[in-house]
Amino acid sequence: MNPLLLYLGFVGLYVALDAASFIHPLHGLNITPWNPAPGLGLVLLLRRGSAAWLPLVGTVVLSEGIVRGISQSWWASLVSALVLAGGYITLGELLRRRLSPSTLLDDRTSLLNWIVLVAVGALLISIVYLSSLHVVGLLPADGWQAAVLRFWVGDSVGIAVAMPLFWWLSSDRGRILLISAIARWETLGYTLLSLAALWITFDVGGDSGFKLFYLLFLPIVWASARHGMAGAIISASLLQVEVVVTVQALNYGAVPLAELQILSLAMALIGFFIGSVVDEQRRTGDELKQSLRLAAAGEMAGALAHELNQPLTALVAYASACEILLERGESGDRLNVAIRGMLAESGRAGEIVRRLRDFFRTGATELKSVSLPSVLEKSVQYHREQASKQDIKFDVGAIPTVMLLADGLQLEVVLRNLLANAFDAVANADRTHRAVSIRAEILPGARISIVVEDSGSGLSGKEVALLFEPFQSSKTSGLGLGLVISRAIIDTHGGTLWGEVADHGVFKIILPIQGSSHYE
Repeated sequence: MNPLLLYLGFVGLYVALDAASFIHPLHGLNITPWNPAPGLGLVLLLRRGSAAWLPLVGTVVLSEGIVRGISQSWWASLVSALVLAGGYITLGELLRRRLSPSTLLDDRTSLLNWIVLVAVGALLISIVYLSSLHVVGLLPADGWQAAVLRFWVGDSVGIAVAMPLFWWLSSDRGRILLISAIARWETLGYTLLSLAALWITFDVGGDSGFKLFYLLFLPIVWASARHGMAGAIISASLLQVEVVVTVQALNYGAVPLAELQILSLAMALIGFFIGSVVDEQRRTGDELKQSLRLAAAGEMAGALAHELNQPLTALVAYASACEILLERGESGDRLNVAIRGMLAESGRAGEIVRRLRDFFRTGATELKSVSLPSVLEKSVQYHREQASKQDIKFDVGAIPTVMLLADGLQLEVVLRNLLANAFDAVANADRTHRAVSIRAEILPGARISIVVEDSGSGLSGKEVALLFEPFQSSKTSGLGLGLVISRAIIDTHGGTLWGEVADHGVFKIILPIQGSSHYE
């Protein structure tokens, strides 16, 4: 944006906010129970740095003249305005140096640091600014303490509620999140709820000292829990305006308004903390999904390596045949057959790589009709060789010839993972008691059961409870994601995977047979 237009827009909005919040002024000065304009000024300072110092000073002086007018001692008004602007610049620089703009208000730690800095900074600004008003003769000595408290409350509430809104509006990401939250039907719901809570608080409970004010927590908790920080910002801003407008319409005095502002501040901060927790959990969930996807892609790579071996071996054979045929000077059907074979195997290899890429990007599952014996044979091939090397009795039981609607590579990943765990479980056992088996049987309801057992120590009830929790692994080199990935894959196939409490290792998979109701 053009800097000139930015600063002109800032001046206009700052003066408008200052004028709108000039209610119940103490001694006609800039001492009010609500002062959101500094929140806008701090955002400009954080975004523009030292380049915003002069525009902010000029705007504060201009707003002083427009909103409150120039007193007979014009120099006194000028000095106090300069002191106030200097205080905001100092607080802005403190925020810039102590908090990272990339994570400001994005997590509980930065939120807590911001609250502390704003509260302490606003208090110091109040003391210095009100002291300057007293020195220049605009504030009587006997009103200094009450004025400091009221100005501190007004600035703290104004900054705490307004600054998050302007901060998010000043970034593309923030605007997108706010617009997305506003566009949802729930925004209308908690807006209506806030209006209803206001009516109950001021009309029904007004005579009882606002004991029903706690009802106003309901809409902000709803918004924060559902939409995170975006919902908290929208709801807190909305409720702040509603409270001020309602209090003005009902002609409440400055003292009740200040008390309500403190309650509004507590309400907003609770909403912000709930929103930040919700956003953190969502980010953690997204990161976990990505970690699972990356780990699953790595697991699939093992299965894909076996799948790619066949087309690559065939490609080498066809290429060798073409080389021999060309050396012989042949250019007829035999050469064409070899070339077509190379093209077919290249396409097959490319399809396998594409499936890994799609799963890596989106977690997509490609369901096809596959034979259970074929999938199991590919899964146990490696473990047969491992069993002979480690003196492990490996028994592959009867496997019914059934068809599954599944992604063969993903099922292979699951079976390879379960077998690898079983082999690890018996690795340290006595050589005469090392046994792993896999079998399958058809169950009623067009389902197939696949059972992997080992002669290891088995699982306890506590271990079964944590079995599919991410990053829970008994292996020193494991990430604890293998079983999580395996269950996710089986779930997408309409099946179930679990481990049983027993004196030896038992894992079971139930999958629907192709044509069963799970896929209809």
